[in-house]
This record gives sequence, C-alpha cells and structure tokens, in this order.
Amino acid sequence: MRVEWGSDQRKLSDSVSVLVGDAKGAYPSGNSLLVQGRGETIVIDPSVTVVERGGVPAAVDAVVNSHSHEDHIAGNGLFADARVHVHDDDLPGVRSMDGLMAVYGLDGEARASFEQTVLDEFHFAPRPDAVGFTDGHVFDLGGGVTVEAVHLPGHTRGHSGFRIGRVFFLSDIDLTGFGPYYGDVWSDLEDFEDSLRKVRDEDADYYVTFHHKGVIEGRAAFVEMVDAFAAVIDRRHDAMLEFLTDPHTIDEMRAHRFIYRPHVEMAFVESVELRSAQLHVERMLRRGEAVEVEPGRYRRS
Repeated sequence: MRVEWGSDQRKLSDSVSVLVGDAKGAYPSGNSLLVQGRGETIVIDPSVTVVERGGVPAAVDAVVNSHSHEDHIAGNGLFADARVHVHDDDLPGVRSMDGLMAVYGLDGEARASFEQTVLDEFHFAPRPDAVGFTDGHVFDLGGGVTVEAVHLPGHTRGHSGFRIGRVFFLSDIDLTGFGPYYGDVWSDLEDFEDSLRKVRDEDADYYVTFHHKGVIEGRAAFVEMVDAFAAVIDRRHDAMLEFLTDPHTIDEMRAHRFIYRPHVEMAFVESVELRSAQLHVERMLRRGEAVEVEPGRYRRS
C-alpha cells in the first residue's frame, strides 16, 4: 500500500509526516499522521482521503485511532493486516457498528440514515480485533521514536491526543471557529473543558489538528488558538441563557439551533443540538443561573 502523496505529505521531522486530507482536512476528510521508526510504522487516524488514495507512503504495522468517530476510523479496513489501537473507553465504536452508533446515541430513522452514510462515505469496517490503550501508553517504534497517548476526553469518552517528540497531535481539538463539539451521548462538557486546560500546557514545536487548521507552528500561536477555541463554549452558554429569558423546553432550544447554522442538514444535527442544550442547561441549574419553572421548561434566574 505504498502510495505517493507528493506535496500533500508534509514532513515535520525525520519520523513524522502529515498526510493532508482533501480541502486541507475539512470534514469529511482529515489530516492523518504517518510515524516511522526503525522497527515499526503507524498511521494515526486514516482519513477518507487515505482510503481514496489506496494507502500511505509506507508499509503500516499498526493503525492508532484517536477516538471512535466515523471520519477518524475510515481507513481501518484498508489496513487489514495491521493491528488497530484505540483508547479503552472508545473500543466499542471501533469494534462494531452497534458500538459506533452507541457513541452517537442515535436511534430510529436518524440512526438508519447515518449508518448508511458511515458505510457508503466512510467505508466503515468493524475491527473486533482492536486493542485498547490508556493514558500515558507509549508505542515504541524503535530507533528512539515513541508515540505517547494523552487522554483528552469530552469529545468522546476515549478521545486522545499523541505526543511524538516535539510534535503533538490534537485530533478533534481542532481549534476551528466552530468551536468544541460535545454533542454525542458519549460527550461531556466538563471533561472537554478539563482537556482544554490540560492540553494548553503542552509544549511542542508543531501542533497538528485532524481538521482545517492542520499544522500550527510554535506554542505562542497554539495558546492563542486554543484560548479562542475554548471561548466558544462561554459564548454558546451566554446565548442559551439569553434565550431562556422567556421559558423554553430543551426541544425548543434544539429547534432554535445554537451549534449549527439553520441551513446545515445532516443526520446527526438534531441530536447534537439536543445533547448540547441538555449539557448547558444542566450547567445552568448547577450554577443557579436557571430554574425549572415547570416540568421540562426552563427560565433564566
């Protein structure tokens, strides 16, 4: 599966290359990492672009998934002879379709529609042989090249970044203006904020996101971007509080849309809006910022 990537392969060191996805890694594609040691080579998060090109510029011994979302595991089936690894908490989403759908929390027509999308557009192939890892696990590729897992939950329960020498792979802490995504049943707002505080302390020469931003050079630029990314959470929270000046249900908050723009149509959008609103309302209630004026209807305090 040695495939020429040309200018779409950006080398950050002798051992680490970014395989830039279509449209600079915009969803549904992404920016995969190829890490080569003297003993083994791994690919982190093989994207749909990797699948469409038929592989990567080296023989691969293992695939490492940062988490179990459709766009990060698209190439798992392409590397049938390679080991597959993901954090223990996200193993179900890599091992089976039922496990992956449990991560999102979709059911009914939305689940059926997204299952078909995952199969048709993301080439989902279950890997029941996938092996878990935990925070701090080190993949030793030989010749002094190591990949250390850094557990950064919130996006999913097992979402992880990777420390590779002076390169840090952020996965879906993607630093976009869209902001943090915590809209699945396996997402958690408090965990995401803890992970943002944790990753902010990472000192690297290069930070790599799976989507959009790609390679960020230098800690100063990274810190500025991660702070702006985190600030989106507070802006959403304030907008939801303002909406609750008059009493509303969570379903009315879902219909108003605080995450996606009104024209966006994807199978999971309604579920993401609902879950995100639930998490923010729970926060408001804990903080005393809102009250439940009648069952299922909330108003700003």
